[in-house]
Amino acid sequence: MDATIAVERIREAAEVIDPSFLHSPQFVCEPLSARTGVTTVLKVESVNPIRSFKGRGADYLLHRLVSSPSMGAAPLRGTEGEGLRIVCASAGNFGQGMAYACRKRGIPITVFAAQGANPLKVERMRALGATVVLEGDDFDQAKDAARRHAEDHGQLFVEDGRIGAIGEGAGTIAVELTQSEAPFDAVFVPLGNGSLVNGVGTWLKHASPQTRIIAVCAASAPSMALSWKARKAIDAPSSTIADGIAVRVPVREALDMMGATVDEVLLVSEDEMRTAMRHVFDDAGLVIEPAGVAGVAAIAGRGREFEGRRVATILTGGNLTERQIEEWIY
Repeated sequence: MDATIAVERIREAAEVIDPSFLHSPQFVCEPLSARTGVTTVLKVESVNPIRSFKGRGADYLLHRLVSSPSMGAAPLRGTEGEGLRIVCASAGNFGQGMAYACRKRGIPITVFAAQGANPLKVERMRALGATVVLEGDDFDQAKDAARRHAEDHGQLFVEDGRIGAIGEGAGTIAVELTQSEAPFDAVFVPLGNGSLVNGVGTWLKHASPQTRIIAVCAASAPSMALSWKARKAIDAPSSTIADGIAVRVPVREALDMMGATVDEVLLVSEDEMRTAMRHVFDDAGLVIEPAGVAGVAAIAGRGREFEGRRVATILTGGNLTERQIEEWIY
């Protein structure tokens, strides 16, 4: 499947994605802005059926697959003639998005997740109709298992970060941001496998070239940051609480694209993300998971540089267990 991301397809995605994922709230959070000294617009992607931005890319990918089956680089029929069957790996949010989009179209899906995956996310993937297989010690081991399963059964393996349509769906967030009343000096984007930052960056480089695209990784999962700086893929250990951006093995196609879509990559600590979670709860009344507040943590850390300027960040998801909420927010 094509890894490129195109402005015209982002524009199309903004018209065809399931409306429940589009036009998410975006607003200047005045208490948070006062706290950091930076006028900060929050783009809230946790108010939808899966509490995550991942529904955008998943729905657009399935739209493309169904309307243009030839876009698949792997066989689109199972070995037993059962029609299109999809396999993917996920820490939980992408799997929910894929399960939602597949259920809507009557397409079976199997999601591989690590044995220690967030139980709430696993439960919701299953509730949306996915067959969930827990295998491996981390996300990348689960991804390897998913790829083997797809190859063994003649099914379509979908890899987040490598398929352009997923990034194009995510890029619709930037379409909505550019409809804001004023341009942004910078947009801070959590960086996992790269679909989000490449989709957002592709649109903003077209529609608002003066806006800096700042990607944010967890310091305890720095592989994408190290790889972007070195301009080559570098594996690195991952031990972060931010499972949505806990990448150990970079996606090469996403990394290649980031050379044109990203201006800077920052690292934030576990403590900075926990603090950001509490501030977002106190100042905006929102329960957001660690990966989702990575941008807020980075803005707080760069407050002096952006003092008096206007920035935005994407709160990418809010799937937390009760225990996580008690430990990290209260």
